Amino acid sequence: MNILVIMIPLSILLLIGAGIAFFWAVEHDQFDDLDTPKLLPLLDDPAPKESAPEKVEREDSPQ
Repeated sequence: MNILVIMIPLSILLLIGAGIAFFWAVEHDQFDDLDTPKLLPLLDDPAPKESAPEKVEREDSPQ
């Protein structure tokens, strides 16, 4: 029964922490767009940005 003295206040603190985290997320617009994240894995990766092509000379190429 002595464990209840520790577990009840600990669970109340965890509940308060979860409530604070939830309201912080709502306040900072974390739940505004719920449709796009589920579609992101279906989209193709964007094309890699091409850097300036390097001039590579091969030994068998005419000079």
